Amino acid sequence: MFQLTQEEKIEVVTNCDHLAKLKFSRTLPYAFTEHGALMLGNVLKSDRAVEVSLLVVRTFVQLRERLSTNKELAAKLLELGRKVSGHDQAIIGLMNGIRELMKQPVGKSRPIGFTAKIKGSKA
Repeated sequence: MFQLTQEEKIEVVTNCDHLAKLKFSRTLPYAFTEHGALMLGNVLKSDRAVEVSLLVVRTFVQLRERLSTNKELAAKLLELGRKVSGHDQAIIGLMNGIRELMKQPVGKSRPIGFTAKIKGSKA
């Protein structure tokens, strides 16, 4: 068990609607760690205490799993961002190359096909 700091108290009150009354308390609240909740359940020995301690431990396990999933997701998003930023330059280069290929040649071009020269003409 440990006592929350003022910043932690504000964060808890902001994130947990059912603890709104805690906002006006002058004292800082205490919180249990996962191990502390398990130890408390072992000390109290009642069926209800054991049941509640098991629920608390399961909740901590679920929170840990969600946090690890979020960390993995954040790492994957960061990696994807790095890959995409490099692709932007490559795509811009491809687009510029395609635009260059689409430009009409500036010089005079010869007509396509056979043209017969007529005597006396300058064609």
